[in-house]
Amino acid sequence: MEIILKKDVENLGLEFDTVNVKPGYARNFLIPQGFALLATPKNKAALEATLEARKEEEAKLIAAANAVVEQLKKTSITIPAKVGAGDKLFGSINNADLSAALEKAGVSVEKKYIKIPGNTIKRTGKFTALIRLHRNVEYNYEFDIVSDAPVEAAPKKEEAKTEEA
Repeated sequence: MEIILKKDVENLGLEFDTVNVKPGYARNFLIPQGFALLATPKNKAALEATLEARKEEEAKLIAAANAVVEQLKKTSITIPAKVGAGDKLFGSINNADLSAALEKAGVSVEKKYIKIPGNTIKRTGKFTALIRLHRNVEYNYEFDIVSDAPVEAAPKKEEAKTEEA
């Protein structure tokens, strides 16, 4: 079922996006909660008129989004996390954690604009998140998740055990 979003909906889209969802989700949640309208020809025409009227404001929003993308291109993030055996994390990294890490690096991106494949990351490595700042501005941001334990901590413990014996 095709609908037009009236508000930003996490993991679905931004305001004024036209998206396809299952009919039950649209009828039972999105439309009654005021998040969406049916994408009828009349509503599509009204959307076009609204977007036409907001063209100047949209241009400013796109320029601001492009400025944030330029900041993101200059920023590299490494998120330290507690790691167990086999590079698996204790807990997980989600869009809120990435948003907080970007904030520390000086780039302000709300967590609702960040989409991590699978919603959470549960291992170390290099990952890509889609940052969608505007309907027309998207950026695939690459970041690393590493162990927060020092690399040399484990060998020192083993050396101490061999000295005791």
